[in-house]
Amino acid sequence: MLASAIVWDPSKGIDLGFFMIRYYSLMYLVAFTLGWYLMKNILERERMGQKELDAIFMYTVIAVLAGARLGHVIFYQPELFVEDPLSIILPARFVPEFEFTGFQGLASHGAAIGVILAMYFYSKKVVKKPILWTLDRVVIPVASGGVFIRIGNFINSEIIGKPTNSDYGVIFAQLGEDFARHPAQLYEAGCYVIVFIILMFLYWKTNKREKLGFIFGVFLVLLWSVRFFVEFLKEAQVENRATWALNTGQWLSIPFIIIGLYLIFRKPKTTSATA
Repeated sequence: MLASAIVWDPSKGIDLGFFMIRYYSLMYLVAFTLGWYLMKNILERERMGQKELDAIFMYTVIAVLAGARLGHVIFYQPELFVEDPLSIILPARFVPEFEFTGFQGLASHGAAIGVILAMYFYSKKVVKKPILWTLDRVVIPVASGGVFIRIGNFINSEIIGKPTNSDYGVIFAQLGEDFARHPAQLYEAGCYVIVFIILMFLYWKTNKREKLGFIFGVFLVLLWSVRFFVEFLKEAQVENRATWALNTGQWLSIPFIIIGLYLIFRKPKTTSATA
């Protein structure tokens, strides 16, 4: 036994006998609930009401879940389109036998793309403002949500870190291992807390919210830089890509970082711009 390592062996959820409430699903519930509260305060500041709040909540929930699921399948498991297509849209797998899996196989890059697309339609149809105005605000609850999703990954003993080759780290007992790994999920969650605090400060305490795209750009640079560097401590999610110099998550993060840098340093545009 490694004296200073933490042995991690939690249950998957709350067993009600006929049904199990998975902790990972609960983390999504917490993320969406906190996101609703944060967005409510932001929209109240912008003198908007329940109509705009209800709409952005609906758009975001659908975009995150659909985008994250499709992103995972496209980027990491494209074989599901042929082998088990129903598992792409339903919280269960059907091959080789039926099993209720809950929310599993969700990719943050796909969620990001889904949210951007959803905010385009929300901006045009609901608030009648430029999409960057909406993105500057919605990324604040999105950053907070990322914290709880990574905690959910830790609870599930998934997206694991590489072995530490020392007494430091976490032993994921459910994987049948007796050696310590980096708790990469918690590293990422902790960094997302910092990203969230920075975005909150920029929106509430500075006038940067008046520069279209600035807060969104900061979000892209900080969040995806965190993802890029933490990936060095993670095991490859696709086994046959383990020898790549940069893994899939890192390659997908680079375009977001570049776009973010452009938005931060481009010629200033204010919220008075037309949609």
